[in-house]
Amino acid sequence: MDNQNFVITIGRQFGSGGRELGSKLAKELGIAYYDKELLEEAAKQAGISEDIIERSDERFPSFFNAFLPVSIGYNPAASYLGSSSTISADNLYKAQSDVIENIAHRHSCVIVGRSADYVLRNHPRLVSIFVHANIDDCIDRIMSRGDCKTREEARAKAEKTNKLRASYYNFYTDKTWGNAASYDLTINSSTMPMDKIVKIIADFVRCRF
Repeated sequence: MDNQNFVITIGRQFGSGGRELGSKLAKELGIAYYDKELLEEAAKQAGISEDIIERSDERFPSFFNAFLPVSIGYNPAASYLGSSSTISADNLYKAQSDVIENIAHRHSCVIVGRSADYVLRNHPRLVSIFVHANIDDCIDRIMSRGDCKTREEARAKAEKTNKLRASYYNFYTDKTWGNAASYDLTINSSTMPMDKIVKIIADFVRCRF
């Protein structure tokens, strides 16, 4: 690993703008950005379809069957399967964690979600961030993306997704999702424009590293 590499991880409430922050922060600092791309790489490494790993994305293991069927044949990562043709929730998590560690080893980057702050807790140059926002602002952002047709649906989706993310994070880590003590920085994205938030965090990263 290049000892100048650094990684920024972003946990976020649904609709708080964590993905937008991550993308703009990566551009501001001239580094790579990863979000859904992690699923594709993890699926390839585990030798399973991306659809299967997406079903488990940031969800507590009980959300889907304890063991999922995997197509039999050549598997580039048979260690995740053992001697069977099924893969467990824990092995899916391990595959994704391995991808996160490999990416952080290769170059500086921003990684959104997937408990990356915990996976990389021993990384010497890590900044972990959690983004939250007022519920009305989350609903506005969800509606603007076209994810829901009504504000009631948007509120329900935000609450459900946040519960799933919290359960996933709390299950796989020894920290608490959204608790300020679990991160280096927490920020309410409702307090100022996103571009100003990006500048503040970029300055923090530059001062630290």
